[in-house]
Amino acid sequence: MTSPNTKIDRLDWAGISAQLDIEGYAVLPGLLDASTAHDLARQTETMSAAHRVPLASADLGHGELFYFDASLPTPLEIWRTVFYRHLAVIANQWAEILGVDGSYPAELGDFRRRNQKAGQVQAQSHLNRLGVEDYVALHQRSAGEQVFPLQVVALLSEPGKDFHGGEFVMTEQRPRMQSRPMVLPLKLGDAAIISTSERPFKGTRGHYRVNLKHAISRVRQGERIGMELTFHDAR
Repeated sequence: MTSPNTKIDRLDWAGISAQLDIEGYAVLPGLLDASTAHDLARQTETMSAAHRVPLASADLGHGELFYFDASLPTPLEIWRTVFYRHLAVIANQWAEILGVDGSYPAELGDFRRRNQKAGQVQAQSHLNRLGVEDYVALHQRSAGEQVFPLQVVALLSEPGKDFHGGEFVMTEQRPRMQSRPMVLPLKLGDAAIISTSERPFKGTRGHYRVNLKHAISRVRQGERIGMELTFHDAR
């Protein structure tokens, strides 16, 4: 069986980059097999109360987040490291287009050291667990001096069987235009690379900056468990 980290290296990164430029997201179907997805979902049953944060306490909706420590458990740390090596190339291309000062280093460890120097030491990667009527409000994780422009999300439950509703939603706000909604068609084990908060968009007069947020719609039946991997930490 091909491991997820090997799958990551073998992905069509040219196609992913093009999709991110067009839509601000790229779906990676079946990145995790069902067994791996279910194993990760079960961690919500074993993580301590110290890692659990009600979404309502942060005014982010209703449900629970389960934050990982600074060092992710195996194999998530390996996946995040492998993803970063590929995404840093895209992030630097976006930074150049937008005229952002500085560049993202090739390795995640070097970028995380920049986070530490900036006082950003609070891990943001987490599992989310939503029951009936739970949801995640529109938001973006863009606070701090060091913000990586891309992150990875994954669905660890099976829509139509484990839960109904709970669609992963993004909105994109372009200057002087109404917000554009997007629904990502995620299935069990699917992952997606999404824009953290801003990305370049090529219009008729050149590139300009657009703003993105993401959310999870209300769960109507069952329980939905998902995952978010971020590459920068918070203060």
